[in-house]
Amino acid sequence: MNTPQPFSEFEAAERARGCSEVMTRSWDADTVQDTHTHNFHARAMVVQGEMWLTVDGETQHLRPGDRFDLPPGKPHAERYGPEGATYWVARTNF
Repeated sequence: MNTPQPFSEFEAAERARGCSEVMTRSWDADTVQDTHTHNFHARAMVVQGEMWLTVDGETQHLRPGDRFDLPPGKPHAERYGPEGATYWVARTNF
């Protein structure tokens, strides 16, 4: 398992890349988000629990320290583990 960096470092690095906002998102156990899109670019790092992210028919199993990157308008689905999940996300709004 990767050890996540402190939130302050994640936020500073993402703001330096020009993101619009940085936040923590937490999801309840066994939550499922069917296929959807966002109007922002999302770069995130899982910090607690686990999730499965499906993009273009490929599913990634993400655990603490794992990252994902979703461009705006990219269809994807999310499923969260039995303990839920928390990730830090940097959004760049368009």
